[in-house]
Amino acid sequence: MKVSPLAFSILFLSFTIELFIGIASAAQEPVLDTSGQKLRTGVKYYILPVFRGRGGGLTVSSSGNNTCPLFVVQEKLEVSKGTPVTFTPYNAESGVILTSTDLNIKSYVKSTTCDKPPVWKLLKVLTGVWFLSTGGVEGNPGVNTVVNWFKIEKAEKDYVLSFCPSFAQTLCRELGLYVGDDGNKHLSLSDKVPSFRVIFKRA
Repeated sequence: MKVSPLAFSILFLSFTIELFIGIASAAQEPVLDTSGQKLRTGVKYYILPVFRGRGGGLTVSSSGNNTCPLFVVQEKLEVSKGTPVTFTPYNAESGVILTSTDLNIKSYVKSTTCDKPPVWKLLKVLTGVWFLSTGGVEGNPGVNTVVNWFKIEKAEKDYVLSFCPSFAQTLCRELGLYVGDDGNKHLSLSDKVPSFRVIFKRA
């Protein structure tokens, strides 16, 4: 189900009335990969689960009979690292990715019939669940691109991905995994799923 810009704006206004309060502002610090190195712009990383035995890394995949857009899902096999991504923060001057910073996430798919940009975005609602998919745009933060911006937040020794744009008064929540009708574990924004803790491994 696609959401028109007008419907999306109305939905966001309604969500603002019952604003999620799950993510407090925190001091920014460099995000580290599994080898202890700082994450950098333009470098590809795998997003892997902290807790093993429940699936592999994050990838993008078609859903059901729809080949486009691609949805952000977890690999079913633990040994599968997923699809590498790059992070592009709003302010990328230093080249280092910091926590609590607005950024775009782009997947690097080897081959696909989907011609939509591989930039992540919030796409649709299913019983109160926002799924993540490709089809977003990089840069130009504002009301027309609000669905394209995410953050990496510190969660004790680990990290979580969140949707909480600094430039828009809207819902604010950490992302989790929601099992869709297609059987895939979709990376989603919902109060029905716990936060998905992740680590980053250089590709």
